[in-house]
Amino acid sequence: MIFKSSTTAVPEAPSVPRHIAIIMDGNGRWATKRLLPRVAGHVKGVDAVRKIVEACVERGVEYLTLFAFSSENWRRPADEVSYLMGLFVSALEREVSKMHANNIRLKVVGDLSRFDAKLQDMIANAERRTAGNSRLTVSVCANYGGRWDIMQATSKMIAANPGVADYTEDMLAPHLAMAYAPEPDLFIRTGGEERISNFLLWQLAYSELYFTDAFWPDFSPASLDTAIASYQSRERRFGRTGEQVAKKT
Repeated sequence: MIFKSSTTAVPEAPSVPRHIAIIMDGNGRWATKRLLPRVAGHVKGVDAVRKIVEACVERGVEYLTLFAFSSENWRRPADEVSYLMGLFVSALEREVSKMHANNIRLKVVGDLSRFDAKLQDMIANAERRTAGNSRLTVSVCANYGGRWDIMQATSKMIAANPGVADYTEDMLAPHLAMAYAPEPDLFIRTGGEERISNFLLWQLAYSELYFTDAFWPDFSPASLDTAIASYQSRERRFGRTGEQVAKKT
């Protein structure tokens, strides 16, 4: 199923977000604050992912998208990047069987060509193994950038429509990396920064934005509930007036 853009159709506004997208920021600062090496924060961050995945299942969230490694993160120190790649491998080794047993689908989104062959094979196997699961879809954005996504989708759209002079959003949408998911209802960024940082630039057009000072390792199911409560307090108009929204409810 291909979902329409929120700028071409008015989506539903469920009381519990159908799709939550998170920038998991602050792992390194969490560790530094505790006089630990930065990598200790990344290890603790994996624990937080596990808890939030479980919380999303319990709350009826259908899609959870996590920004794990941006295309700009290659600029980090080489030893930290190497550790993150190893952590990705170990997380796949440990978690995929549990996800499959709990009817959770895993998708990894981004330009995976830069990863080594072993990691690419592990990702492909994990996606195949969990492809039929339907309780929750967890998308991990790795070597992902919003501008990359739009550019690769544009290239595919042009190739699929030779000789076309005028393109539409509906022609581009099927080629976006996350065409299998509705646009996020709620975007969360931890760590005190208030930026989107090249994450899901197309998809976040009408998402509700929530920023928290909590570092990602400290982000708990209770923190998630606070973010969802903030989302629930907002009126989602999608370009309409408040009066129009009231008449629809």
